Amino acid sequence: MKRVLRSAWVTAAVALTLTVAGCGGSGGADPGDVNPSGSVKPREISWLLSRPADGAVIRTMTELAGEYAQDHPGFRLNLITTPDRPSYIQKYETLAAADKLPELFDTDATPFAQKLAKQGRMMDAAKLLESLGVYDTYRKAALDYQRFDDGSLYMIPFEYQLEFFWYNKALLAKAGVGVPKSLDDFPALCTALRKAGVTPIALDGQDQWPLERYAAYQPFRTDGSSYVRDLKKNGAKFADPAGEKAAKWLSDLGRAGCFAEGFSSTGYADAQNQFTTGKAAVYNIGTWELASLATDKLNPAVRDDVDFFTLPTTAGSATAADEFVAPSGIGMAVNARTYDPLVRDFLKFALTEYPQRYAATGELSPTTNAETTVPANATPLYRRAVDAADEVGDELAMPWDTQLDPTTNTRLQHELVLLVQGDVTPAEFVSTMDDALAQNAPKYFK
Repeated sequence: MKRVLRSAWVTAAVALTLTVAGCGGSGGADPGDVNPSGSVKPREISWLLSRPADGAVIRTMTELAGEYAQDHPGFRLNLITTPDRPSYIQKYETLAAADKLPELFDTDATPFAQKLAKQGRMMDAAKLLESLGVYDTYRKAALDYQRFDDGSLYMIPFEYQLEFFWYNKALLAKAGVGVPKSLDDFPALCTALRKAGVTPIALDGQDQWPLERYAAYQPFRTDGSSYVRDLKKNGAKFADPAGEKAAKWLSDLGRAGCFAEGFSSTGYADAQNQFTTGKAAVYNIGTWELASLATDKLNPAVRDDVDFFTLPTTAGSATAADEFVAPSGIGMAVNARTYDPLVRDFLKFALTEYPQRYAATGELSPTTNAETTVPANATPLYRRAVDAADEVGDELAMPWDTQLDPTTNTRLQHELVLLVQGDVTPAEFVSTMDDALAQNAPKYFK
C-alpha cells in the first residue's frame, strides 16, 4: 500500500514555493570534482522540478529532506514546482540563459541539456553516483534512459516505469481475436473489434504524446533505437523504409478505426475511463497507473478481465520482445556552479535512503536494491508488472517527444492526427515531416 510518512517537522523543515530563491554556494566546481573539500555548512538549496506535486517522488524527497534538516539545522530544500511541462521548459531554459539555475534541476537528455554539460554547468552524474557508492545499484535501463547520445551521464533517475498494452480479455473474446503477436496484427484486431461493436483502443489524443508512442513502435522494431537517434539530427529520413512503414501502419490503424471516435480531443482521464468501464478493449499506458489498473480501485465489472502484454515484435524484428518503452522519467541534474560539500552530503543521504522509501509507496525503484511494496488491495497483475521490471532487455524504445527538436516534434504531433484521421496520405505525411526535419534539426543540433 502506498504510504507517506508525515510529521510536523517535515512541514517545518521543507519549503515549497513557486518563486526562485537565491542559489547560494560559491564559485562552482569542476564537473568531475565530485568530492569537494571543506565542511558541510547547512543552508537552503533549491530544486527546480517538473513532477506531480502529490506524486511519490516529491513526497519521498520531502520526507528525506525533513529528516536531513533535523540533523543539519539551517538546511532547507526549496522545491520550485512547475508541473506543466511546457511552462517548466520555458522557465528552465530562461534561468539557464541567465545563469540562475538552482543547485538541482530537472531535465531530459536534450541537446539543450547537453550544451549545459559541455559548458561545465552540470556535475558528472556517473562519477557522482560512483563516489557515493550507489552507481551499481541502479538499473541499467534507468541510467541508459538518462544518457546523452555519446553515452555520458549527467542526470539522476528517481523513478522507473514500464509501458504495457492493457487489454480486456472478455472484449477480445467477444470479437473472436487474441493478443496480437505482431504490430502488423493491429489493423485486423481493430477491424474485428469494431465489427463486434467494441472501441478497439482508448487513446489520450489531447496530450499528443500517446499517439506519438505509436509512431515510434514500428521503427523501433525494424531498426532499433538507432533510427530516431539518426532521424532527429536529419541523418535519417521519414522517407526511409522504417519511416515509411510507420506512416503506412498508422494510416492503416486509422482506416481500421483503431482509436475511439474524437480521439484527438479525448483527455487523459477520459481515455482511462473508456478502458476501465469496458468501453475500449486496449489501453497503452505505463506502470504509473498500477494503482488504477491493478488494485481493487478498478471497476469490478472489468477487474477480472484485465491483463497486459508488452510491445509486440515484427517479422525480422531488430529488437527483442523484452525490449520496449521503459522510461525512468525526467532526470535530476546537479548544478556544477553551486555544488559544494553540503549538496554532496545531502545527495549522499537522500540517494542512499530514497530507493527503499520510494519502493514502499508501491512504486518501481530506479535501483535493484529496493523491493516494491505491493499494496494489500492489489490484483495479481500488480505483482506481475513489478516482476517484469527485472526482465527488461538492453535496448530501449525512446519516446520521440524527448528526442526530436521542439519545432519538428510539434509538427509531428499535428501531422500524426491528420494521418490517422485520413486527412493526409502516408506519402504526404512523409514529405511534410522530412521538410520540417530538414529545416529545424540542423539548427537545433548544431
